[in-house]
Amino acid sequence: MARREIFAGLPWWVKWVAVPLIVLVVFGGLITTIIGFVIGLLFKALILVALVAGLIFLVRKFTSSSSSHDGW
Repeated sequence: MARREIFAGLPWWVKWVAVPLIVLVVFGGLITTIIGFVIGLLFKALILVALVAGLIFLVRKFTSSSSSHDGW
C-alpha cells in the first residue's frame, strides 16, 4: 500500500496538521536532542576556528616583531 493510498480519503488537515503533530510528539525529544547536538558542534567548531586564528595571529605578530626589532 502506497502512502498516497493511505491518505487518499482523509481531509487535508489530517495530512498537514495532525500527522506532523503526532510525529513531533512521538519524536520531539529525539529531534531536539539531535538539533542541540548539531548546534553544539557548530558552536565548538566556531570557537576552535577563532582560537586557532588568534594563535596564528599572535605567533606571527611576535615572531615578526622580534626579528625586525621595529616592534609596535
